[in-house]
Amino acid sequence: MLETTLAGIGEQFGLTVVGDGRVRITGIAALDEAGPEDITFLFSAKYQNRLPACKAGAVVVSPKVATTLSRPCLISDQPRLAWARIATLFDVSEAWLEIHPTAQIDETAELGPGVSIGPNAIVRAGAVLGSGVALGSGVVVGENVHIGDGSHIHANVVLYHQVQIGNHCIVHANAVIGADGFGFEFDPAAKALVKIPQVYGVRIGDQVELGAGTTIDRGALSDTEVGDGVKIDNQVQIGHGTKIGAHTVISGATAIAGSTRIGRYCMIGGAVGIIDNLTISDRVEITAMSLVTQSINEPGRYSSGTGLMASRHWKRNVVVFKKLDDLYKRLRKLES
Repeated sequence: MLETTLAGIGEQFGLTVVGDGRVRITGIAALDEAGPEDITFLFSAKYQNRLPACKAGAVVVSPKVATTLSRPCLISDQPRLAWARIATLFDVSEAWLEIHPTAQIDETAELGPGVSIGPNAIVRAGAVLGSGVALGSGVVVGENVHIGDGSHIHANVVLYHQVQIGNHCIVHANAVIGADGFGFEFDPAAKALVKIPQVYGVRIGDQVELGAGTTIDRGALSDTEVGDGVKIDNQVQIGHGTKIGAHTVISGATAIAGSTRIGRYCMIGGAVGIIDNLTISDRVEITAMSLVTQSINEPGRYSSGTGLMASRHWKRNVVVFKKLDDLYKRLRKLES
């Protein structure tokens, strides 16, 4: 268990201490659950009414809120960002410190210093693992895969051949990177689908995080690419040949079809669907459960779908939806 003081945290992260900096801190917790040795965070002034009942030893707040408090606190213009940094002190993520004897490593693979490999992992011919790379149990690293320095690949991840992972990436459990893209063409003579070979790979930039169960397909005519700093949530599907710009964030259960171009600093909500061969410009935000059927050429916030309502209203409205085209034509006729 880490033990420090409020003053120690303030000094380490460049935050101003108000009150008794000797307060002992051994953990972090939410406002309503923190105890006397925890530090907590007030992300928004609208939750300030919870502070009187809060039992935390200290709280991270904005400068404006700090003037109203009589308890020990740290001042930050961005309390959520302070949380992200302070929380690293208390992170108890799994550590791998050795190459397990059950791991299978091809003699042609190159392992940098400080590599650790968990039980039953497989590293195939020509693979290159950079300094400090960690592979969890059951990971499969395919032929000629390159993994950059300091990247952590969690249990049961599969990296197909010719996949490139950048430096300091995190790939969570059961992700599959580099499986074949979904490409077929119908042959009328044979009355059957003919598979289109997916001959290109996947390139992942630096400091990328890929969520559990996420799948990124390899390309047929070009590599699938994920830019530096991209963060992808759990169970996201990215189709073949898609390009995702740096520092874009994609929430869980989103599906992106092949050959789509997504810009930098985009924010894509959960369960969004994006059809193939579209272009989405930089700094676009797409709200949850939207269906994107056309390119987006200007930054901004975009949504689609119908708002939630009581089922009895929905059933009546569905009838109206089916008549919208006819109603529109009648209105145009009346206007003319």
